[in-house]
Amino acid sequence: MAQPPILSWEGLGLQQGGHWLLGGPERAPIDLHIGPRDRLALIGRNGVGKTTLFRLIDNRIEADLGTRKIKPGTRIVLLEQEPDFTGYTTLMDFALDGEHPPATHEVEAIAGQLGIDMATPAATASGGEKRRAAIARALAQDPDLLLMDEPTNHLDLSAIDWLEDWLTRYRGAFVVISHDRTFLKRLTSATLWLDRGTIRRKEVGFGGYEAWEEQVYAEEARNAERLDAKLKIEAHWLERGVTARRKRNQGRLEKLWQMRAARAAMISASSTAKLKLASDEEFKSKSVIVAEKVSKSFDRRVVIKDFSLRIQRGDRIGIVGANGAGKTTLLKLLTGEMAPDTGSVTIAKTLSGVMIDQQRGLMEPDRTVRQVLAEGGDWIDVRGVRKHAQGYLKDFLFDPKIVDTKVGALSGGERSRLLLAREFARTANLLILDEPTNDLDLETLDLLQEVIADFDGTVLIVSHDRDFLDRTVTLTLGLDGSGKVDVVAGGYEDWEKKRREPGAAKPKTVSTASKSAAPPPPPPPRADKLSYKDQRDYELLPARIEELEAAIAKGEAILSDPDLYTSDPQKFATISKGIENAQTEKDAAEERWLELAERVEG
Repeated sequence: MAQPPILSWEGLGLQQGGHWLLGGPERAPIDLHIGPRDRLALIGRNGVGKTTLFRLIDNRIEADLGTRKIKPGTRIVLLEQEPDFTGYTTLMDFALDGEHPPATHEVEAIAGQLGIDMATPAATASGGEKRRAAIARALAQDPDLLLMDEPTNHLDLSAIDWLEDWLTRYRGAFVVISHDRTFLKRLTSATLWLDRGTIRRKEVGFGGYEAWEEQVYAEEARNAERLDAKLKIEAHWLERGVTARRKRNQGRLEKLWQMRAARAAMISASSTAKLKLASDEEFKSKSVIVAEKVSKSFDRRVVIKDFSLRIQRGDRIGIVGANGAGKTTLLKLLTGEMAPDTGSVTIAKTLSGVMIDQQRGLMEPDRTVRQVLAEGGDWIDVRGVRKHAQGYLKDFLFDPKIVDTKVGALSGGERSRLLLAREFARTANLLILDEPTNDLDLETLDLLQEVIADFDGTVLIVSHDRDFLDRTVTLTLGLDGSGKVDVVAGGYEDWEKKRREPGAAKPKTVSTASKSAAPPPPPPPRADKLSYKDQRDYELLPARIEELEAAIAKGEAILSDPDLYTSDPQKFATISKGIENAQTEKDAAEERWLELAERVEG
């Protein structure tokens, strides 16, 4: 039998800045119910009110409309995106000052697993240390409902893995705002979509969100066209652009895979003849950065050791590794900002770079968007092409009307998007992105991937966002903290596969600049010929996937009845479970079919 919600909002409405941010008299009432074991992704563009909704749930602000109901004894804990450490001497002082103060040993136990010294002074702690301390504080309070606002920001890969494992075993409910697609796909089983002042809920994890979003927008567009409501159609320019962008990105992904195959051939000599690559002289002529036997140490600790790489014009390089492994050092070596102790880095004289760093402190809050983007004018030069500032804002998913809005009035994500718009306008053939995905919503990430894919020059990216790297880079440089750098054609997942290979505990640094460097072992041969069972699966799975999709749609149509939960909770629970099982089977079937299709087409 379905359990009653631990928290509910009925008829929720909130005004902000003279207009209704959430709900309101002219919209359908917002009803929100959170169950005791819900795993909810909260999705929505920057500025639509996701963080505000968290504060309403946590009772930090009052709504203008609606009734909030909470099960007695329910403990709600909010993990904020930017917690305030002002006034705290150490990270432990901060952690012990929660609304439900935890015991010191509980904080220390979690902090130990996260690898954070809670005696660190709060004033000098790094962004990663503060994020870990905030997580330790939140989890140690033993919440029944955990609200997480961008929990993976500033975390390295090992800390993200630990948090995912903890949340998998967590017995309470959680709602999470995150740009990390991999994190959301692995953990969530239902989605709350905050869009234009209303909230939709679907009993499907983030993995099914994009298909659902496009389905909703397509239906709205059809309704608008039937009504011949031109104003409504105009209001959907952004939504239609998102849908079209995703379709275009499928073509860009095909191009990315081809680039990865070509790059793999450059690394592995055994593949060169097969792919008919250019001559060695042509290969060298396209090089923009050449590192040869580069080493760097700090206080006798080796950070980079005997690293060699030839970076080509058009390469998209991802740099990954734990915090402190040397990612920033490697980036500075490759861009000439730091000199190596031994070895050499040669940079093409024609290389002109733009760096978009993770500080985002370059824009003053009292300046307007127009001043930041176009120095107060109406026009901006975008890589040599003159564009109207308002039209360019539209390219970056802004309402053009915000052109005279002050930067301080924008959300953190909107400020990050504005910074991207400004920096991408500059003429350059090298882009340097240090944690570019922090504070960005999913639509902006799609846009960022599109801009990177269409960029003619070379891109260097430091990021912990696994999905972003898998969709963007052609080559991954993986640091393990010992000074070795693995060079792998592909994205994060390709690097992970290499790390899991037998003998990968001592990976060899691969050099495309030195013929004496040992190439990586060739990939295992593809099993292109299918067995009888594989062939049957390949032929029959598409029909089964369609059956499951129909069953899911039928179940969701029944659950859309707002009175079902109260009138027949047993039926509600049975159908919900059926949808969950069908979705799990569908995901597995799609994964299986894609694997078989890859072998057939390979």
